[in-house]
Amino acid sequence: REAGFDAINLPDGPRASSRISQVVTAIEIQEKAGIETVIHCCSRDRNLISLQSMILGCMAKNLRNILFITGDPPKLGNYPFSSGVFDVDSIGLVKLQKRLNRGVDVGGQPLGNNVKTSIVSGVGADPNAIDMEREYRRLAEKIEAGAEFIITQPVFEPEVLLQFLERIRPLGCPVIAGVWPFASYRNAQFMKTEVPGVVVPDWIMDAMKNAGDKDAQRAEG
Repeated sequence: REAGFDAINLPDGPRASSRISQVVTAIEIQEKAGIETVIHCCSRDRNLISLQSMILGCMAKNLRNILFITGDPPKLGNYPFSSGVFDVDSIGLVKLQKRLNRGVDVGGQPLGNNVKTSIVSGVGADPNAIDMEREYRRLAEKIEAGAEFIITQPVFEPEVLLQFLERIRPLGCPVIAGVWPFASYRNAQFMKTEVPGVVVPDWIMDAMKNAGDKDAQRAEG
């Protein structure tokens, strides 16, 4: 916060892994560090009832920024035997949030006492998508459903990002581009081989590998 950061981005079980609740973490950060958070909400692990309860809890604790994502299938993580819920995808989550912002719950009932949420809804996008037409179509559906901002997967080729931004310009939605400074060659290897939707070009891998020791690799990153 003192360095001038505007917000902290908190994933929800990334790569189908188990971590401390992003909601609890966000509350700690906002109340103790005084910096705004952007929490992810993944439809993989919760049914509609639980998703709605989580969003209402976020509102009660002043967590106003939520990035809605569908989530990686459990088979990609450390618990492939776990079941995925997927009552809705990210588009359905944005629609649910839009209803809650009008004071109507998932069942069409008013929240009562003129209560409405005031969550700012975000969605993800992948400029490196293999099927870019499908990516663009789904992104348009997310914005039509009520999405108010976009955060991209990390992008390592500037031209790829610029082409993507030009393509989605007609949608008129603000974009936060994913930029990931590598801490080491090992970090670059992990991103290249283990993180879905991330493409690390060979020239960057070569630069990181040939940089030298760990400090030099970090500086190169």
